[in-house]
Amino acid sequence: MSPDMTTVVVALKTLTLLLGGSITYYSFKAYRHTGSAALRALTLGFGTVTIGALLAGIVDQLLPVDPTFAFVVESLFTTVGFAVILASLYME
Repeated sequence: MSPDMTTVVVALKTLTLLLGGSITYYSFKAYRHTGSAALRALTLGFGTVTIGALLAGIVDQLLPVDPTFAFVVESLFTTVGFAVILASLYME
């Protein structure tokens, strides 16, 4: 990957972490205020997606592994996180 493209990816991942962290924080505050199980699950789902982006960045930048592995890590966390978010929409 070219240095310019690496900078773009790092900038976008940083924005993903900031936005995902903010959504997770505010959904957690809403959960604490209401005690709703659905909001707790929503918080867990968004937190999982956000942590997946962070872990994928760490794997990609710091570990001597095939870059495809970072994509697999992120995809796994995104899939699990979205499944939890979907489940939260069906909770009462």
